Amino acid sequence: MRIEGIPASPGYAEGPLFDLNRPPASYKAKASMTEEKAALEGAIGKAVGRLASLVETADGDAAGILEFHIAMLEDDALSGPAFASISSGQAADAAWRAALDGEIAGYEASDQDYFRARAADLSDIRDQVLRALSEDGEVAAPPGAILFGEDIAPTRFLETDWSGGGGIALKHGSTASHVAMLARSRGVPMVVGLGASAGPLAGAALLDAEHGGIIFSPSPSEVEAFRQSASSFAERQGAARTFLTEPAATRAGTAVRVQVNIADPSDVDGIDIATCDGVGLMRTEFLFGKTLPDEETQYRAYRKVLEWAGGKPVTIRTVDAGGDKPVPGFTVEETNPFLGLRGIRLSLKRRDIFRVQIRALLRAAIHGNLKVMFPMIATPDEYSQAAALFAQEQAALAARGVAHKLPPLGIMVEVPSVALAPEAFADVAFFSIGSNDLTQYVMAAARDNAAVAHLNSVRQPAVLRLIAAVTAFGRERDIPVSLCGDAGGDPATIPALLETGLRDLSVAPAQLAMAKAAIADVQV
Repeated sequence: MRIEGIPASPGYAEGPLFDLNRPPASYKAKASMTEEKAALEGAIGKAVGRLASLVETADGDAAGILEFHIAMLEDDALSGPAFASISSGQAADAAWRAALDGEIAGYEASDQDYFRARAADLSDIRDQVLRALSEDGEVAAPPGAILFGEDIAPTRFLETDWSGGGGIALKHGSTASHVAMLARSRGVPMVVGLGASAGPLAGAALLDAEHGGIIFSPSPSEVEAFRQSASSFAERQGAARTFLTEPAATRAGTAVRVQVNIADPSDVDGIDIATCDGVGLMRTEFLFGKTLPDEETQYRAYRKVLEWAGGKPVTIRTVDAGGDKPVPGFTVEETNPFLGLRGIRLSLKRRDIFRVQIRALLRAAIHGNLKVMFPMIATPDEYSQAAALFAQEQAALAARGVAHKLPPLGIMVEVPSVALAPEAFADVAFFSIGSNDLTQYVMAAARDNAAVAHLNSVRQPAVLRLIAAVTAFGRERDIPVSLCGDAGGDPATIPALLETGLRDLSVAPAQLAMAKAAIADVQV
């Protein structure tokens, strides 16, 4: 029996199914209300300690996720209702479960991708505390298992040993979830959206995360066909590695720049700068965690990446908070955050916070080839205001005798208004197409919704037409144009992107080899 789903991280896995939804052991009620409160406090503390120990060995993305979980657990707004229920006579486990289940239900019912994706994080937080309350040790999955269930907790992913293979198959889940992001960065096959009634809870299975599907209780012929596909995928990956250290070029010899996207300064520690043409997107959201970062913290982060790049360009995006990236003390709660106060809109509202980042960027620019881009630009006035703030802070640093440099300032092309009228932005230094948001906004289709997955594709004619128009305008006006969305690293999409005229792509580091191999197979 084959069930179709949505690929979240490409690859193949063959192995036994492991039930992710095993309930924790039962809790032993305490004799008094005071003891119940103490038990919950202790369990929360134990869960925080467990997360803190994971943070010590985690890389940039994973550390940011874990720190988010710690911040949630330490937030009285989350635990307060549970302690209030204990005061009303409920046991600690029931009080905690009821409080978190209410929050989770609210997130799952949201019409926004981000909030639905974060429901898995809240479930993780709930279950960690419940395990601590019952002193229940989590059963480890056997090597090579396919973890199967409703959803998967980020900590479960991080604690799993993936060296022996394995994969993730989820009835629900999201391609925008924290676990999906981790799976892609580590090459763990993952499929989501298999459906509420999908499959048994035991036995062998075949996970095809290249096309999106899982086969339960496979026949010998299905196993043979699956292994051929898995072997072909592995061969393609192996062959692609031969392209890693070479400059990217099409079959006709057309040069294509391939840069990398990074989310945290520590990401560059595992990347050889010789394998890429620089950084096409450095996100800065992970600097904005439990507290707003000061100028020195940001300066050191930017300087580290610039010095690592050794003169190759590093494009740093000013903080893209809001939408799917809430930041305590900065973002605002909105009913429709993807169409609200996010990106440059929020930075221009909170200029005190934005000016700190601007100063850090200006100071860091002397250490390499920095470019700065603004996210979520929709009007020329937004760009002008942001550029004026850079000019003001540059003048202030000069007056104080602080070493600095004004980098080229460009914009993300992710709002259709920019793609439709690029001539209104002829004074920017460069364009960087954010294909993820541009596609969602053009097609009105969420990336993690299986019912509209066929619509959410950069290969839709309307999206390709806009990309081609922006690229052509850039070529006419000598304005560099690149693309930094997920589509740039998708081998199946790369030919269509090059046909639009694009010659500069930025991809996840794990996608570098496959992207270069795909480029080499295109005749343009």
